[in-house]
Amino acid sequence: MTRPLRIEFEGALYHITARGNRQESIFYSDDDRDTFLYILGKVIARYNWICHGYCLMNNHYHLLIETPEGNLSAGMRQLNGVYTQKLNRTYDKVGHVFQGRFKSILVEKDSYLLELCRYIVLNPVRVGSCDKPEQWVWSSYRTTVFGKKAPDWLTVDWVLSQFSYKRVEARQKYREFVLDALNMSESPLKQVVGQLILGSQSFVESLNFQLTCKAEIKEFSRQQRLVGRPVLEELVTDKQDKTLRNKAVKIAHFDYGYSLKEIADHIGRHYSTVSRIISG
Repeated sequence: MTRPLRIEFEGALYHITARGNRQESIFYSDDDRDTFLYILGKVIARYNWICHGYCLMNNHYHLLIETPEGNLSAGMRQLNGVYTQKLNRTYDKVGHVFQGRFKSILVEKDSYLLELCRYIVLNPVRVGSCDKPEQWVWSSYRTTVFGKKAPDWLTVDWVLSQFSYKRVEARQKYREFVLDALNMSESPLKQVVGQLILGSQSFVESLNFQLTCKAEIKEFSRQQRLVGRPVLEELVTDKQDKTLRNKAVKIAHFDYGYSLKEIADHIGRHYSTVSRIISG
């Protein structure tokens, strides 16, 4: 069974989600949510994280976390582990609270953080839990827009500075930005590459070293291990003569993990032809 690939480095930004085991609730009361936020605050302080936004639903949560010290996995083990212990002790239960490992998407900050900020705080509206995002008290929206008393660990400065350096004006413009998306059906997460990265092509390419280091570790899914590889159109082109093309085909298969069918479809040849090239 594969496990999710994690790319961790200093200054990385993530959209994090964790869901209840068997889609069950992870919060049974407001006290549970308060407990989770308390533990989250302790983890943020201990691991020097920056939290740009959050939203707690009934059976899952969303976090936008920046890690100046590149220590996401260590902090998440603490967060989910301690909360599981607390919840099981409160309700005299045993076993898993969360469904497998948490999911993390590495995010290009300048291009996508704002989109994700409004995406996660609109989650309660999209599922019908409330009509307006300010009605859901278990997200960062009310603090960001209305200046409601914020936990010490929530950082809204970067988000608001993208709209104005005047606090009142920034809050109003951010609110308009969020509400503009109420009728949008397209999720920014549909642009995630390889279930792993949300960013431009140059951002993906900048992560090639980290991805290459893990490309041979089979316990990660193939889609994630090879997310940073060049596209076939760059490796095998119409301008190559037969010798160069055959060499490029081998590189595409052996070095970058493209299947024989993928290569055959790309160059317009039968699967058996590519197989002979690979074997030659």
